Amino acid sequence: MKTTYRAMQVTTPGRLELVERPTPEPGVNEVLIAVEACGICGADASDIDRADPALDPPRVPGHEVVGCIVALGPNTPSIWKVGQRVGVGRLGGHCNECGECRRGRFNLCRNRPIVGSSCDGGYAEMMIARAAGLVSIPDELSSEEAAPILCAGVATFNALKKSGAEAGDTVAILGIGGLGHMALQYARRMGFRVVAVGRGEDIATDSLNLGAHRYIDMESENAADVLNGLGGAKAILTTTGNPTAVTALMPALQPEGRLIVLGVGKDPLPVSTGYLVGAERGIIGSITGSPYENEKTLDFSVLTGVRPMIETMPLERAQEAVQKMRSGDAKFRTVLTMGDQINAHQ
Repeated sequence: MKTTYRAMQVTTPGRLELVERPTPEPGVNEVLIAVEACGICGADASDIDRADPALDPPRVPGHEVVGCIVALGPNTPSIWKVGQRVGVGRLGGHCNECGECRRGRFNLCRNRPIVGSSCDGGYAEMMIARAAGLVSIPDELSSEEAAPILCAGVATFNALKKSGAEAGDTVAILGIGGLGHMALQYARRMGFRVVAVGRGEDIATDSLNLGAHRYIDMESENAADVLNGLGGAKAILTTTGNPTAVTALMPALQPEGRLIVLGVGKDPLPVSTGYLVGAERGIIGSITGSPYENEKTLDFSVLTGVRPMIETMPLERAQEAVQKMRSGDAKFRTVLTMGDQINAHQ
């Protein structure tokens, strides 16, 4: 086992620094992972900006983590083995004690660690993870492909399952970025009539190639009118935190339709009670998912050929990668790679 590993830590809020750290030992029900890939997510920006400067050592961000187990802590369940390839998403493992866990709602656990925020994440060559948060990675997926599925993938896959839409129904995806480009693929393979809604014609070709039957440019078309001309949407999945854009599209939601909110913004979403009550429409939020749901998402991705569109960058360029994500220049997901980790346990 190497005695040290490299990590990108938040030394001051907003800034990442490459450091060497001593290799830790996993505790009870924990494993040590040699990280192979870690996706860059929009939530990472908030984690980096809001990191507590008093933490010692400083926080390591990143929650789309794939790597191999190199050490097991005491009482780790026997399903996990040294050398096994695993992943860790945003939710770092449930407590199995709170009311939500007792109801089997592990993704809503009240005591879960938030990877990259309340505990260290995957912008590093090594990472400690709770066994309860581990996800088995299919052999058919590379580590770089699997990483974004652990967040952007499961978030959109689960949201579509909650939409109430059935095969043949029209589903609109608002916001074609890191989340939206996954949602388009899943929606098409679930049998929906898929309408992509974005800004600018530069994304039109990509949207159609990813699975949309129709692309609507909000800059040149009235998106709600166009969608209503198609019969309206049974579900609208929004990945943007811009409430103005969401509000503009809501008149196209069919009676008994659902708006599923994935994008988080600072401003409230205005909606009239009459709009909801008069046609029995609903608005729900959706959060990523449990390890079991993550494994279902990975398996569905393998079965149907869904893959994230990624570019890779080495760990030491994490600051540049995050800035590229902030600027909107990433297309569509950037994944950090750690180099050869095959012998990391030696």
